[in-house]
Amino acid sequence: MVPTALLTLLLQASCWKFVNGHATHGQDDAARIEELTRKWTTDWPYSGISTFAHLPHTRCLVDLDTKYDIAIIGAPFDTAVSYRPGARFGPRAIRAASARQTSFRGFNHRAGFNPYENWAKIIDCGDIPVVPFDNALAIEQMTEALDELLSRDSNIYHSAATDSARSLVQDKRIPKIVTLGGDHTVALAALRALNKYHGQLAVLHFDAHLDTWNPIKYPSAWSSDQLKLNHGSMFWLAQTAYDPPLIFPNASVHAGLRTRLSGVDFDDYNDDTRQGWHRIEADDIDDIGVKGVVDAILNNLGREMPVYLSVDIDVIDPGIAPGTGTPEPGGWTTREMIRILRGLEGLNVVGADIVEVAPAYDGPGEQTALAAAQIVYEILTSMVKQGVREERVKMRGARGMRHLNVGKDASPAPTAENTIEDEL
Repeated sequence: MVPTALLTLLLQASCWKFVNGHATHGQDDAARIEELTRKWTTDWPYSGISTFAHLPHTRCLVDLDTKYDIAIIGAPFDTAVSYRPGARFGPRAIRAASARQTSFRGFNHRAGFNPYENWAKIIDCGDIPVVPFDNALAIEQMTEALDELLSRDSNIYHSAATDSARSLVQDKRIPKIVTLGGDHTVALAALRALNKYHGQLAVLHFDAHLDTWNPIKYPSAWSSDQLKLNHGSMFWLAQTAYDPPLIFPNASVHAGLRTRLSGVDFDDYNDDTRQGWHRIEADDIDDIGVKGVVDAILNNLGREMPVYLSVDIDVIDPGIAPGTGTPEPGGWTTREMIRILRGLEGLNVVGADIVEVAPAYDGPGEQTALAAAQIVYEILTSMVKQGVREERVKMRGARGMRHLNVGKDASPAPTAENTIEDEL
């Protein structure tokens, strides 16, 4: 039998240990969490759940608490293609190919900048669960999803503690979006969503194809409203199906073109010109070089104008990037594409996409998906760098004035050749 005095001492000691344990519990837990974080949160390229560049993943569409400055969102949709399907698996392939990108080794030597270690909080928001049976419904889904992401205050604006601090980041209040396609029709959903917050946009479109085709150019005796929703007509729709048009008149650029045209003449090009586009063909790079391509783009895009940057992976030659639905020989190299993007970092890009990656046709080294992941990295670098005021001053600005000719007898935009001659 335990004596009463001894039992009392044991109970007192137990109570002291319980109270003291609670006093140090928080400190011990914080130290342990810090140690566990240090040990177990740094992934190798081949470890971890697959997100873009190992970025934090949140289902942003249902998580109202997570804030971001740039949202990366997948749009696994490919039922509007005219040739080979398979781009619905593009977001998954691009994420896997980005595995060697990490925040601790993300310094872009071409730009002198690390987009993952700066002011912007970049989140992988997962995928939009796009229906595969109804293209019109899919466009509505993607539009609403992107609208939802854009409707929230950005992380940097939300984190500002005072009205004065918020005024300094007012220009960053609307988040930016980067969409991983999916076929190119996803660009229409993005333009619809962005138009609500930025008004009409200029489009910088890297592609082997025009994508401004009137749907009647597709030869078929059968017709329906659904036929208009295809990956070769979405920019035509953006300019003809909405009042006012989603795209700012006379202010957009195609780059990398080498498509076959309809009929027996240049009517496709003439129609494209009437829609206000300036064209840079893939072959032009042989004559004017990367610098000439960059100059031609900058001469047609205003510096402050909001720009939607849309990159179809088929702008790259299929000998380098075969994993796409409508391959066209004679495209640019990956290096040329990277250098062109780096020359455009001063543009006011408010949204972007990389589309038409179809991994079923890729090589065993996944070179198409690797190229797409690199392009996203370059786009993110420009988006974040453009938001740093001291870096913005250093950038070579866009000089485009062509959009100011709307409603006038607009003379043709200066060609890249003329631009180079003028500067020499």
